[in-house]
Amino acid sequence: QVQLVESGGGLVQPGGSLRLSCVVSGSFTLINRMGWYRQPPGGQRELVAYLTTGGKIDYGNSVKGRFIISRDHAKNAAYLQMNSLKPEDTAVYFCNADVESVGRYGYEYWGQGTLVTVKA
Repeated sequence: QVQLVESGGGLVQPGGSLRLSCVVSGSFTLINRMGWYRQPPGGQRELVAYLTTGGKIDYGNSVKGRFIISRDHAKNAAYLQMNSLKPEDTAVYFCNADVESVGRYGYEYWGQGTLVTVKA
């Protein structure tokens, strides 16, 4: 199957920065959209950001102005640059991709998640 692997999570001080990476591998023909979602402790999974191949971007309200999503199409990768981190950003961050492949026009896949902890 198509696999998404995140990396870059860890412990960071409030006000610091961190960059997450996500790489797509497996059998596919096109990545239509890649995005990031997060689930805080005791909370619901929520949108962080997404970016389509056509260049459309959307951010969750809580991260606008602080986080930046980008893609490297040649590497089948997406990145999330997180700046001015706050304790409330602590969450498991999941990579998400809408992928086209033989037998499926478009299908949504998820990574395993990477933990980001913001703490003094």
